[in-house]
Amino acid sequence: MVTDKLNKDVVSYLDILPTDRCTALETLRAMILQAAPEAQESMKYGMPTYTYPGGMFALAAQKNYLSLYMDVHVVEQHRAELDGLSIGKSCIRFKRLEQLPLETIQAMLVEAVGRN
Repeated sequence: MVTDKLNKDVVSYLDILPTDRCTALETLRAMILQAAPEAQESMKYGMPTYTYPGGMFALAAQKNYLSLYMDVHVVEQHRAELDGLSIGKSCIRFKRLEQLPLETIQAMLVEAVGRN
């Protein structure tokens, strides 16, 4: 990971990132908090984590990409809409915010919250 274990809060985590990466994660952070306003923001597993009743989102700045983690079923249901991105079981990896279909991501966040 780009960041280290000294980051005890999300702001510290974001502050050490290059501007473009910070902006991308801040954009996703705002989208998460809009979809799940009751989410509790914390640092877990070395990354910003948003826990809400029945679920969790997380963000990460890895060495070669940025990641958004969310509900496995929602990622699978929208896999075709995320064509061209590196998709894991519950992870969407990207290098630049411009690569993400933000309307689809917002819909996925809302759907994930609704599932729980």
